[in-house]
Amino acid sequence: MIFTEEHEAIRQTIAKFIDTEINPHADQWEADGIFPAHELFKKMGDLGLLGICKPVEYGGMGLDYSYQIVFSEELGRIATGGVSMAIGVQTDMATPALARFGSDALRKEFLAPAIAGDAVFSIAVSEPHAGSDVAAIKTTAKKDGDDYIINGSKMWITNSTQADYLCLLANTSDDKPHLNKSLIVVPTNTPGISFSEKLNKLGMRSSDTAQVFFDDVRVPQRNLIGEEGHGFIYQMLQFQEERLFAAAGSLKAMEDCISKTIDYTRERQIFGQSVLDNQVVHFRLAELQTEVEALRALTFNAVEEYLNGTDVTRKASMAKLKAGRLLREVTDSCMQYWGGMGYMWDNPIARAFRDTRLTSIGGGADEVMLSIICKTMGTLPKRKK
Repeated sequence: MIFTEEHEAIRQTIAKFIDTEINPHADQWEADGIFPAHELFKKMGDLGLLGICKPVEYGGMGLDYSYQIVFSEELGRIATGGVSMAIGVQTDMATPALARFGSDALRKEFLAPAIAGDAVFSIAVSEPHAGSDVAAIKTTAKKDGDDYIINGSKMWITNSTQADYLCLLANTSDDKPHLNKSLIVVPTNTPGISFSEKLNKLGMRSSDTAQVFFDDVRVPQRNLIGEEGHGFIYQMLQFQEERLFAAAGSLKAMEDCISKTIDYTRERQIFGQSVLDNQVVHFRLAELQTEVEALRALTFNAVEEYLNGTDVTRKASMAKLKAGRLLREVTDSCMQYWGGMGYMWDNPIARAFRDTRLTSIGGGADEVMLSIICKTMGTLPKRKK
């Protein structure tokens, strides 16, 4: 993929923002278990960073997705994974369907403040019994006059305790599981919505994540995104951007782990020489860097095809699968070379080890990615009737 001066300008803008507005606070936000989403997003919105490829009419830059992927890659430099994930929810997970399929009125009311940083969004899809199996969700939205009445619950919802709006996937009919779902914008101050305490997660500690409960929550039917019954399709399309975001965002995170490990092992002395001087160590780090570059090539290739209107479900799934597995490999290998220091809670490699483990679970687990890839290859066994 060829990058222009405009791409580099966006890269430099987000890099400077990370260095001045995010990383100096990363340790405190980790300790607090939350970061100030409204304050941070407003600063990003003022710089235009929350609407890079969103429509100009609603405050976005109107650029193509290659600019968004540069932004996503740079987010990998953030020293706490919870913040980069929360930003990604706002830009690449909760708003793509709204930007693409929402009515003009809906986009003016909800997308414009999301782009400006005046509102925080969450994507509400997963449920306690339905994570990767999106078709199995049970939350319902039944018509009553001009409204929907929503009942059910959602689990592992990023940004939820600070969110102004949810992009909610719910069953709006009794049709087949892939034909009965719709995406609906739900304001979180609507009566009947409640939240659990923040979930005590292994990693992504700076991100507020909770369970959301819906008890006869009434929202107008005009909050429907696109067509009723098309929610599963819209969510699958959103997943393409979410998975490309995950792959791109992993690249510099892994390179940071490798770079920090090179610096540490160069200084750490064992048996009369630096750890880095051992061939097994510097060869292994070279191998890991090569794997990162291979993932970068796959990710950028998928983005190029996406820009050309190609269905990149297969390559996006491959990139996300590879990213999750390679993150585990990189962080585990690097931690080994840090020895006991790498096992300390506040060590940057230990934090990366905890944070990035989610990549193989969230947004479709590795096994789901493999199933999708197999389906595109025609190797899945036929289901028994």
